[in-house]
Amino acid sequence: MSFQFEQVAGPFSFTEGPAWDGNGLLHSDIPNSRIMRYDVTSGACEEFRHDTNESNGLMFDRDGRLYGCEGGPDGRRIVRYEADGSTICIAARFEGQRLNSPNDLAFDHQGRLWFTDPRYGDMVDDLELDHQSIFRLENQSSSGDDWTITRVTFDTTKPNGLLISQDQQSLYVAQSDHGDGEARELRQYPINRDGSLGPCTVLHNFYPHRGIDGMCLDTDGDIIATAGSLESGPGPMIYVFAPNGRVLETHPVPVDMPTNCTFGDDDLRTLYVTAGGCLFRVRTERTGYLIFPS
Repeated sequence: MSFQFEQVAGPFSFTEGPAWDGNGLLHSDIPNSRIMRYDVTSGACEEFRHDTNESNGLMFDRDGRLYGCEGGPDGRRIVRYEADGSTICIAARFEGQRLNSPNDLAFDHQGRLWFTDPRYGDMVDDLELDHQSIFRLENQSSSGDDWTITRVTFDTTKPNGLLISQDQQSLYVAQSDHGDGEARELRQYPINRDGSLGPCTVLHNFYPHRGIDGMCLDTDGDIIATAGSLESGPGPMIYVFAPNGRVLETHPVPVDMPTNCTFGDDDLRTLYVTAGGCLFRVRTERTGYLIFPS
C-alpha cells in the first residue's frame, strides 16, 4: 500500500521529536525553542511549551511524563517537563564536562533512559567532550531524581535516532555522520544484562546518501525510519526494516529532509512524520509500539 501523506500542521522552522500523548501529537519546533501540540479533534496546532532550549527528541515514560532533549547552547541536557510548567534537569554533564547536544531518547522496560549526544552544524568550538556517544541514565531513587549516567558506545561519531527492541535485547541506532567517508548506517547493538552493549551489527548502509534521522517501532518489531534527501539517492523516504535489516517497504515523502516519525491516534495506526518544517500523517496497516500510551 502506497502512503498518501496529509499535511496537518506547519510550516514551522524545523520540526522534530513527534510524540503521541494519547489525544494529540507533540513535536519540537527547534529554532523557536518551543513544543507544539496538534489536536486531532479540532485540527488546531498550538504552542504547548516555550523556552525549551531548542528541544529536539521527545518521549513519554511509562507513567506518561514527558522527557526531552534540549540541544541548544543554553540547554545541552536531558529534562523532564512537569505538568505544572516547571522543568527538571535529569542530566547535563558527563565526568564533569557539558554534554554535546542531546538529540533523541528512548526508555526501556526497566525505566532506564538511553540518549544520543552528537553535535551537528557549525557549533563545534564549544564542545567539552572529545566524543559523540550514546549514554544510559538510571534513576537510583524511587522517591526522587537521582540519575547516574553511563557512556555505552565508543564507536559512534554522530549517533542520532535510537530505539529499544520490544524484547529489550537490542539497541537500534542511526549512525548518521556527514561528509565523505563518514558512516551512515542503521546499527544493532546487543544489550547485555548489565546494560552495556556488545559489538554492533550494521543492518543497512546508506552511504553516500543521507542516512536515518529518526525512527519508531511497530508491534511486529519492524523499524519505521525517516531518511534520505533530494540531494542524492532515492530521495526523502520512509523506510520499513525488518529486525534483521531487510528492507520491507519504502515510501517517498512529499517534502525534503524527513526528520522523525511516531504512531498515533486511538488505534496507533496513523504514522505522524515531521519533515520540511511541517507535520504530516498517513494511515497505515501497521500498529505502532509505544511505551506510553501502550
